[in-house]
Parts: sequence; structure tokens; C-alpha cells
Amino acid sequence: MRDLLERTLAPTELTIHDDSHLHVGHPGAKDGKGHFSVHITSPYFTGSSRIKRHRMVFDSLGDMMETDIHALHIVASTPGEHDDKEGRHLNLSRQS
Repeated sequence: MRDLLERTLAPTELTIHDDSHLHVGHPGAKDGKGHFSVHITSPYFTGSSRIKRHRMVFDSLGDMMETDIHALHIVASTPGEHDDKEGRHLNLSRQS
């Protein structure tokens, strides 16, 4: 998964979590496919809607979406959006 995303979307940041253990007994887990969370920051997302960004991730993963992945939670941002969110998060933390 990491290799496919890195080759196609050249992320500046990429975090992948296997959340499958949280879905034991879920119907989708019975066929051996996993549940994953992906946080990806890429300049390729610039000017794209959230839906288009998700499609770009799905397209990058290709056959894995059919063979290995049952559910995929995606947070996709551009480098500028990621920096802005990090700044707001830090400011909120200081106020708390």
C-alpha cells in the first residue's frame, strides 16, 4: 500500500494504520480483507475536491481495493492545508 501511494502520489507525509483488529467479527473481516486509515499529504491534491482526492487514492491502490482492503478511511490534504491544520491544532491546544 505504501509503495503504491508513494509511487503515484509522491506524498510529503504518509501514515497508514491497520485498523482491522477493531473490526473483528465484522462481515467484511470474514473474507480476510483489512480496514485501514490513511493520512496522506500530497501536492497532487492541489485544486482537487475531497471526492476527487479519495478517487486518486483508490485509483493508486488499484487491485488492492478489491483483494486486500474492505474499508479505507482517508484524510487527504495538500502540504499547505496540512500546515494550516497543524497550526490551528497547536493554537487550540495552547488555549486549553
